[in-house]
Amino acid sequence: MNITAGKYKGQKITAPDESITRPTLSKVRMSVFNTLQAMMDFEGASFLDMFSGSGIMGLEALSRGFSKVVMIEKNKKVYNVIKSNIKKYEKDNDIKLILGDSLKINENLRFARNDKKFDIVYIDPPYFSGVYEESLKVASRICDGIVILEHVTEINLEDYDVKKQKKYGDKFITFIKI
Repeated sequence: MNITAGKYKGQKITAPDESITRPTLSKVRMSVFNTLQAMMDFEGASFLDMFSGSGIMGLEALSRGFSKVVMIEKNKKVYNVIKSNIKKYEKDNDIKLILGDSLKINENLRFARNDKKFDIVYIDPPYFSGVYEESLKVASRICDGIVILEHVTEINLEDYDVKKQKKYGDKFITFIKI
């Protein structure tokens, strides 16, 4: 797996065991960030990946110019793979990796975000986990910008300002203005 664009374009990223994670495909990553770029300037912006999996979304954000990247991963084995992947980027960048449950830890993210809300929150939990609605509630409290959902099932979004939704095979990418 490689970073698709930006200052770290082409850098290889080790993927955790695919029976545990499901890394976002490169064409989907490219589309997500191209769509975001049309909506905002990445310079000075912050990006939170609530369910980091491989960590590729946070590293893409960093590569494309986000100033602050925070990733949360619950699985210790996967966390260790991400930690190994981000070592070469930590020295020169504001990137943090947190081990924990993003539905519980997000309320205590002040140290990671300097008491500011995130500009972008990316939500891609395990499919069929049933945590999308709760994740959106948490993201609404810590985001002042755009929440991006990666999902395969329809989600009730009637209470949210959906800006864009794209479909890639069996998955949807939904952009919500918070």
